[in-house]
Amino acid sequence: MLTLASKLKKEDGGKTGRASGASDSTHRVSIRDRLLTKEVAELEANLPSTCKASFPDEDKLHHFQLAVSPDEGYYQSGRFQFEIDVPEAYNMVPPKVRCLTRIWHPNITENGEICLSLLREHSIDGTGWAPTRTLKDVVWGLNSLFTDLLNFDDPLNIDAAEHHLRDKEDFRNKVQDYIKHYAR
Repeated sequence: MLTLASKLKKEDGGKTGRASGASDSTHRVSIRDRLLTKEVAELEANLPSTCKASFPDEDKLHHFQLAVSPDEGYYQSGRFQFEIDVPEAYNMVPPKVRCLTRIWHPNITENGEICLSLLREHSIDGTGWAPTRTLKDVVWGLNSLFTDLLNFDDPLNIDAAEHHLRDKEDFRNKVQDYIKHYAR
């Protein structure tokens, strides 16, 4: 069976990473970091026009921020910040994502928790995380939470979803109020 570790070893020409008997832990680049080098380049080439990724420390591709500025719908004119942390076990487990901007949204709590199936490690509907997914999928999924994936039927923030069902215009006003105070 071909594994990613054996493929990377083969690409390196079978090098063990040891230099004159020294421990290889100081010379190894983790599989996560190798994947991220490739994925970040792909992400930057395919970023939605409404998104901007920023890396506070360019040596730590596993920690970055994403700004989403929807150009349509309820959240148009807002700028929403997300923090993305990619764990060492990536790509076997999904990145950890948190919304840093306070928002009135059925799929994002005011504390920043996010309901997006591809961020779930285990999903009943089969749309959860899989090792074939990439950071590009995560970014496009977060971007879609403001348009296509806006889901009032299976909310994380039940109050926001019920508010929308009760009074769509008042919901829109509250969203705009949050944007004015928190998302500029």
